[in-house]
Amino acid sequence: MQFCEFVGVIQVGSLVIEVLPKADNQPDNDSVKNLWHNLLIGMLRAVGTFDIRTPSSSNLAIKPHSILELYFELFIKEVEYLVHTGLIKCYRKTESNTTALKGSLVFSQHIQKNIVHQERFYTRYSTYDTEHILHIILFKAIKLIKTLTSRAELHNRIGALELGFPEMPEKPITESTFTKLIYSRKTEIYRNAIDIARLLLLNYHPDLKAGGNNVLALMFDMNQLWESFVYVSLRKGARVNNSEYQIMQKPHKLFWRPDSGNKSSLEPDIVIRKDELTFVLDTKWKNLNGGNPNIQDLRQMYVYHDYYEARKVALVYPGVENSSNSGRFLDIQTAKDTDKSCGLMFLKAESNIHEWQESIYREFCDWASG
Repeated sequence: MQFCEFVGVIQVGSLVIEVLPKADNQPDNDSVKNLWHNLLIGMLRAVGTFDIRTPSSSNLAIKPHSILELYFELFIKEVEYLVHTGLIKCYRKTESNTTALKGSLVFSQHIQKNIVHQERFYTRYSTYDTEHILHIILFKAIKLIKTLTSRAELHNRIGALELGFPEMPEKPITESTFTKLIYSRKTEIYRNAIDIARLLLLNYHPDLKAGGNNVLALMFDMNQLWESFVYVSLRKGARVNNSEYQIMQKPHKLFWRPDSGNKSSLEPDIVIRKDELTFVLDTKWKNLNGGNPNIQDLRQMYVYHDYYEARKVALVYPGVENSSNSGRFLDIQTAKDTDKSCGLMFLKAESNIHEWQESIYREFCDWASG
């Protein structure tokens, strides 16, 4: 089975398979697997919530500190924050048979239900409370995670959440439930928790047949993760060191306009500016094994160099050692070196995620000043 650039976790029944990234040629052993397992979780933590490919989900019994538990922990942390800051209230329409006339009388239902109960009124009125769709979704996800994890620490936190979270009515949650959600300034803080709840609720498919072969697959595009990790590492390094680097992820510029239809734009992975200088980085999660970059990647960097008026551009790869190779684009007519520099930057994975991020920033600074 080939996973190409995707990493993550797959579970079939009780069998759990973790697909880990790897950027070296070391033979697989427990220490190497543990290194990349911890680095993958560290990278996911560093970049925050990430887009995931989720064909399906299942009932889980997972080991501590796994990729799945990372998302459980992120969800619990988000909901704990919401409970701590105070759950929002919203207006909702309610219909009920009461002894007091409030709101508007639903005449057809009133006649049907109260023909022999003249002291009652069937009315429609507005109620201002915590019972609304956002809380219904979160409550259902809390209940689901309680069945998915066997980790005692998470069970304790879920139990505390259940005490602080109001009981919600049961309601079917579908894809349309989430597409109809509209966030306001008041509800924007719910977005991360709702995104993770969506992942869990829409992809939970327990096996109803004998055998219990439930299936789960959470797969991450390692190219996207690598790009985001390098970006947040550079941003963190610039902030900690109070540097003047302005670091942008995927800034786009219009590039081509057809006579009819939509315009096309250029979108490099990372653009860094300082004073009048511009640097462009394009991240690639692949092992060159001593060879040259893909010719399409080099052509892309040539265009970035011109269009962004860059001092330098570089392709950024994972590597076995921190290093950078310089290179220059050649003159079209003479095939001699020009002043257009395109380098290759190789970043060695460190066992400590924070040290790795610091190393990435140092390597960039060395390359930019060289």
